[in-house]
Amino acid sequence: MSEYAAPLKDMQFVLRELCGFSDLAPPAGSEDLTEELVTSILEEAGKFAAGVLSPLNGVGDREGARWQDGAVHTATGWRNAYGQFTAAGWNAMSCPSEFGGQALPRLVSALVEEMWNGANVAFALCPMLTRGAIEAIELCGTAEQKAVYLPRLISGEWTGTMNLTEPQAGSDLSAVRTRAVPQPDGSYRLHGQKIFITYGEHDLTANIVHLVLARTPDAPEGVKGISLFVVPKFLVNADGTAGARNDVRCVSIEHKLGIHGSPTAMLAFGDGEGAIGWLVGEENRGLEYMFVMMNAARYSVGLEGVGLCERAYQRARDYARDRTQGSELGVASRAKVAIVRHPDVRRMLLQMKSRTEALRALACVIAAATDAARSSADAHDRKRHQSFVDLMIPVLKGWSTETSVLVTSLGIQVHGGMGYVEETGAAQHFRDARITPIYEGTTGIQAADLIGRKILRDGGVAAGSVFSQMSQTQAQLARSDDELLSSVAVRLAEGIAALRACVAFILASSPVDARVPAVGAAPFLELFGIVAGGWQMARAGLIAQQRMQEEGADVAFLRAKQLSVKFYAEHVLSQAPGLAQAVLHGAAAALEYPDEIF
Repeated sequence: MSEYAAPLKDMQFVLRELCGFSDLAPPAGSEDLTEELVTSILEEAGKFAAGVLSPLNGVGDREGARWQDGAVHTATGWRNAYGQFTAAGWNAMSCPSEFGGQALPRLVSALVEEMWNGANVAFALCPMLTRGAIEAIELCGTAEQKAVYLPRLISGEWTGTMNLTEPQAGSDLSAVRTRAVPQPDGSYRLHGQKIFITYGEHDLTANIVHLVLARTPDAPEGVKGISLFVVPKFLVNADGTAGARNDVRCVSIEHKLGIHGSPTAMLAFGDGEGAIGWLVGEENRGLEYMFVMMNAARYSVGLEGVGLCERAYQRARDYARDRTQGSELGVASRAKVAIVRHPDVRRMLLQMKSRTEALRALACVIAAATDAARSSADAHDRKRHQSFVDLMIPVLKGWSTETSVLVTSLGIQVHGGMGYVEETGAAQHFRDARITPIYEGTTGIQAADLIGRKILRDGGVAAGSVFSQMSQTQAQLARSDDELLSSVAVRLAEGIAALRACVAFILASSPVDARVPAVGAAPFLELFGIVAGGWQMARAGLIAQQRMQEEGADVAFLRAKQLSVKFYAEHVLSQAPGLAQAVLHGAAAALEYPDEIF
């Protein structure tokens, strides 16, 4: 089986052309970063992904993580790979330099993170959760907490987790029951159980830092009574080393459809005297703080979708090039040909390729806006970029992950019957992808967030700003005398019109009956994603046309990009009006169906 290969040309195109890397204000600590250095970083990351992580992907799937007497053993090669990963500094890319990080732009680390997910998504989950813990402690922790935990989390010496879900609560965090009892020394004793904790127990590091949602004795009911606590697996000695074992243990790990190499733990806090923890930030603001981690995780899960799509496409493409079966339709010769010559196989491969490119482009534009929101010298610009990021994160998370299920399924279909056989590797990508629309908030939760906290909260202002930018791109396309770009302009115009109509409908219908826009929320999210991806593909088509005229242009790559843009417009973006109909008319009708039909 082939190994993962980082799509460096497309990544560099997105970095340079769509995100304008050279014009971005660098974060503090990376002022000397050049495009040439970023290219070197991407190349080295690609080598690590292909040479170290990709060969372990199948191993992790076959062996899985193993629980025994409260301990979790990772798959063969996992510990060695993690040691290489941290020794090379990959864990510290976008982390603050004052605690040992490299302070690289999120745009750069996002592209590298896509590589980890494409090569081995089960492995990539560990540093992804650690990054969320770093962000929460950096933003909300005390100076002492930062000094104790951040250097070790950033170096990868320790890993971090998020502990939200409980057996009775699920996604309803208002039902959290874990108790945190204050102690005379300022610490707390925690008692409760958490489930679905990614890398909640493992053998990769000397310590695991759990960030835990719990209630203090006098906390109000509901989400307003939740606080955030840092609870290490091993208590920390005065010299910063791991000391005595805390009262937290792994009861079991889940037996899952996919991502077998990633241990998903059930953790018991305080079966004895109580797990010792410390309050992070202010009491009763835990959910607010946890959403710092959650938003970072949701964006990263969107990158998982991109990586899985790329890997599934590469495997299907390579198989289609090698597999000989049948003669070519419309050709006189009856000679057997590679299945890549068959029309429907080509359609599926182009679906996979164009959707992946659209996802990558949108994810990176969001990352660039994240950097601008942090680094821009102008306060108005920072606010504008952050508004864009907040709006687009649920779109990326929901659309990217749902697309990864579609694309990895298409990967199996390209293989035919062999795709259903585990030895080809195609089925693993589908199984691994299937969790992504669920964790860190299901697609339904992302869709509810999009219409409730984003569209309705500001009256559609942020969405309207994005639509205006889309319209500017569409106008550029429409002025072109290039037939390909003109056809893309038509589809993009239809998509923008569909989005505008749906936002108007959501704003008008919600005050009358909030259920109506809620029923159409998921189709609206898909519509938003498809059109946002089409917007970025349209921009790519415009730029590719311009670059084609330049001396020394990579004509083959640019022509392939143009054709990918055209296919996306005709086969994906063209779905926008139909999705709008589901939002505008299908939603209300669904509410009229009697319960008896279910």
